[in-house]
Amino acid sequence: MPSLKDLVRNLEIDLRSRPPRHYIYNDLPFAVFCYPPQQEWEMRHEMQLLKTRLEKDKNWQVTLISLAELVWQSIDETEGMDAITALERSSGFPTAQSQVYEYLSDPDWRPLPDLLAERLNHLDPKKDLVFLWRAGALAPEMYRVSTLLDKMKGRTSVSCVLFMPATSGESEGLRFMGLADLEPRGSYHTKIYVA
Repeated sequence: MPSLKDLVRNLEIDLRSRPPRHYIYNDLPFAVFCYPPQQEWEMRHEMQLLKTRLEKDKNWQVTLISLAELVWQSIDETEGMDAITALERSSGFPTAQSQVYEYLSDPDWRPLPDLLAERLNHLDPKKDLVFLWRAGALAPEMYRVSTLLDKMKGRTSVSCVLFMPATSGESEGLRFMGLADLEPRGSYHTKIYVA
């Protein structure tokens, strides 16, 4: 099994290729980079180093987009945090989590794919690369990463790498955040780098 540094090196090689080799489909220019959840801080450090190397060599202009910030934006632009807090107090965490899921998925609110597409729209696919990080904010059942990728199909041509804390086993798919009580997640239709 490759180390985190080895996996980052493999990703970097693919990102430096022209055309880049980090994605499979042109209408979904995403790769998923999975790392053990307990290596979150190490991964953040490696991601910053990778960003610096790619920008130094003028290969890419790298933009970091936090999925956690997009979740908070969705909540803020709908009913706000006070409403979620009140709902959790009165009905419990699962009900509040379900409400946030509605904000992130229902077109009448502020869906996560729309927020991400808005951030990507002003970027240049020929020179910009996006690192999506802080995916752990979607746990435990706030929103599925595989759903986000499905909804992004055809919505951008900007190259993106989604850094996701997940575990995998030989007989199972990816387990977001390594949570044993969650079923392995769906198909990602992307190139996956996994430690």
